[in-house]
Amino acid sequence: MEQLKHECGVAMIRLLKPLEYYEKKYGTWMYGLNKLYLLMEKQHNRGQEGAGLACVKLEANPGEEYMFRERALGSGAITEIFENVQNNFKDLTPEQLHDAEYAKRTLPFAGEAYMGHLRYSTTGKSGISYVHPFLRRNNWRAKNLALCGNFNMTNVDEIFARITAIGQHPRKYADTYIMLEQMGHRLDREVERVFNLAEADGLTGMGITNYIEEHIDLANVLRTSSREWDGGYVICGLTGSGESFAIRDPWGIRPAFWYQDDEIAVLASERPVIQTALNVPFEEIKELQPGQALLISKEGKIRTSQIIKPREKHACSFERIYFSRGSDVDIYKERKLLGEKLVPKILKAINNDIDHTVFSFIPNTAEVAFYGMLQGLDDYLNEEKVRQIAALGHNPNMEELEVILSRRIRSEKVAIKDIKLRTFIAEGNSRNDLAAHVYDITYGSLVPGVDNLVIIDDSIVRGTTLKQSIIGILDRLSPKKIVIVSSSPQVRYPDYYGIDMAKMSEFIAFRAAVELLKERDMKDVIAAAYRKSKDQVGLPKEQMVNYVKDIYAPFTDEEISAKMVELLTPKGTKAKVEIVYQPLEGLHEACPNHTGDWYFSGNYPTPGGVKMVNRAFIDYIEQMYQF
Repeated sequence: MEQLKHECGVAMIRLLKPLEYYEKKYGTWMYGLNKLYLLMEKQHNRGQEGAGLACVKLEANPGEEYMFRERALGSGAITEIFENVQNNFKDLTPEQLHDAEYAKRTLPFAGEAYMGHLRYSTTGKSGISYVHPFLRRNNWRAKNLALCGNFNMTNVDEIFARITAIGQHPRKYADTYIMLEQMGHRLDREVERVFNLAEADGLTGMGITNYIEEHIDLANVLRTSSREWDGGYVICGLTGSGESFAIRDPWGIRPAFWYQDDEIAVLASERPVIQTALNVPFEEIKELQPGQALLISKEGKIRTSQIIKPREKHACSFERIYFSRGSDVDIYKERKLLGEKLVPKILKAINNDIDHTVFSFIPNTAEVAFYGMLQGLDDYLNEEKVRQIAALGHNPNMEELEVILSRRIRSEKVAIKDIKLRTFIAEGNSRNDLAAHVYDITYGSLVPGVDNLVIIDDSIVRGTTLKQSIIGILDRLSPKKIVIVSSSPQVRYPDYYGIDMAKMSEFIAFRAAVELLKERDMKDVIAAAYRKSKDQVGLPKEQMVNYVKDIYAPFTDEEISAKMVELLTPKGTKAKVEIVYQPLEGLHEACPNHTGDWYFSGNYPTPGGVKMVNRAFIDYIEQMYQF
């Protein structure tokens, strides 16, 4: 119903053979470039504000460019950047186009190491200068650094203070720029460490350069850079000398998967894109573990290294519910199970009246949960049929059996999203009217005044689309009751690890809880939560507590859902409306290996998350009551 801005996506490729090998075997030296395009296009769901790629050419001669980058803005950015790259080759003769040695010697982007990024802004900042990869240039090849990532740091202020204290001057106050300078500084120190070793061995000139590029250890760079990072991240990098790396946060918040054979090494944010791009079984694809780095040397040697001690794993559950592609074998099963686990609550909402209920879903990401819901309903109905047949006795007649066996779960495609709308009208009233027609309905899909309508979505965050469009348009079908089902629990808290979610004041669950406190003369709960939050502002973030939980504590999930219905149901709605949410227990059972549920529970895995929700709540109260 309401598009959440996704996390970013990353892709990294390292060719392990010379370009001539791929030209001979696959008919093109652009094998790596083509695979990068596939990996990025298959992850376009993770970023539609911009895209970028970087390439490093190994063994370039002095005076020749060896590091290339292309970036673009907009939903068509992937196509644009690869078209721009291909424009470098449009005037080549067929012989030149298939001459790997010529490409290696003269053509841009004809390299062995590639990195790609898809961007959704997590900082609220936009523009080409914020599109990854970022570059840090230097005359020493090994000191050049290209950086991209799927991440958001909660303690940028602390990192900024630390690096400026040692004399650095980042050009912008944004986490990627600051991390680029921080890592670039540590890369300089690592190069200098190896330089001193080379000089001590009596090497000079290019001998020192070659020694540095053969002995540099990016694990040292990552260990010294990442000590104070607080957030969720998968960060990828390339050096000008051809070293590649990817590192995952120690809580395992953001995802990364990798694969290697004797021809290629690949890393991406999602497992099925590697399966599809390289046609390999999922069993051969490895997950980058929390706090672990994948390191690829200039020579193509691949290893993993534990950079940071792993913490209690809190892999993001929203990846499973919404963000990642449902084609992953495990995610598909989990989403189906999320839908199936809602069946008891749905049956209660319709008073077990299966025969007079139509089931549907909001396109498109809730479709898999919808199938799971149908499966659970089928199981329930089959049990009902067994009980009914048993109640008939030992000799039921054919007519009685036919009545029972003909019962079916009624599913229809009731809502159809008209994506072409919402693109050009900016004026308030006209825009609101347009928003009300974002969804079309299938007329005649249920019996007016008789049937209930159950419609499932993956999440309800702000509730804006429900109020402006969904409930009103569904009410035109004249259902007896509309039941809106969320396959995820109530979203109560902002995310600070890479998803651009609503502000505190925009969460419909938070607004509902505050309204209940006001109605029940419990404003002292709000005041106490504010006072306790304010009192801990000066404390180290490790000592802070999430007192926003106190706002929700007096109420059951059902009470908050009922208040949401009051806030979101448009005036004049004829049907009774109910909202049914997945309980936290259902989420944990469906996604047992992804326990990062802070959006729902408020249990932030890092101290920085607690610090930021504390700040958001204080800001909300002070703005609301004009402190």
